[in-house]
Amino acid sequence: MELHEGQVAVVTGAASGVGLAMARRFAAEGLKVVLADVEPAALEKAADGLRAEGADVHARVVDVGVREQVLELADSAYDTYGAVHVLCNNAGVGSGAEGRMWEHEPNDWKWAFEVNVWGVFHGIQAFLPRMIKSGQPGHVVNTSSGDGGIAPLPTASVYAVTKAAVVTMTESLYAHLRAEHARVGASVLFPGPHMLRTGLWESHRNRPDRWAKERPRRTPYRSLDQWEAAMRAAGREVAFTPVEEVAGLVVAGIRADRFWLLPESGHSDAQIRARARSMLDRTNPSYLENFILD
Repeated sequence: MELHEGQVAVVTGAASGVGLAMARRFAAEGLKVVLADVEPAALEKAADGLRAEGADVHARVVDVGVREQVLELADSAYDTYGAVHVLCNNAGVGSGAEGRMWEHEPNDWKWAFEVNVWGVFHGIQAFLPRMIKSGQPGHVVNTSSGDGGIAPLPTASVYAVTKAAVVTMTESLYAHLRAEHARVGASVLFPGPHMLRTGLWESHRNRPDRWAKERPRRTPYRSLDQWEAAMRAAGREVAFTPVEEVAGLVVAGIRADRFWLLPESGHSDAQIRARARSMLDRTNPSYLENFILD
């Protein structure tokens, strides 16, 4: 798919981090951008910043876990611009779950699935029928993660399970689009290859009352800065990937109609091979041993 001036891109989770970087890159390519996010103040700031850079922006406060709000987002995008060519289902949250899986609160799972999985599905159902019917070239990018999308980090199992689901959903979407001979492509995005400076670490700030914690946390939430400081104190330096690089990967991937938006990484490749070998050999998942806690 060619990207050019006058096309329209919709990005969820667009007020900061990877979402904002993608929106900014699309705008630089001449696309009109629809920003959706659950945080009103951050969304307004992001939209104003892009407009100051010359972008044509439409912003709307949306909780992607609520189907009606995503359907209204689609209506609003089409009412404003008349078309949508690129859809990035990017909004995501960490669950805040603590302890072993059997100790997790059900609300941690319900909230994470509502945003990370149902949010992607809602986006597909709200936009794809009109994108396909238009007959115009289009593309859908669903954001997964190496945590779950490649192999789980057991200490963040809820998040990992949701991101694994996004990979399978996008594989199925790709097959369905091909079966329909649609002019719409699909990609699954693995932001990285290193850590990212995003608001995911502080997802709890947007946790809705309907999925509130059922009991007090045993330990306080840690910000990314606090986690990075703890890693340094332990003698481990953490590498970060600029979100602008992730946005560049997305644009290049759309143009190339590439399904796997997976940056080159020796670590990721080793995990993929180890997991595949474990399955082929019918052996236990030894690739998880570095993450198994006493």
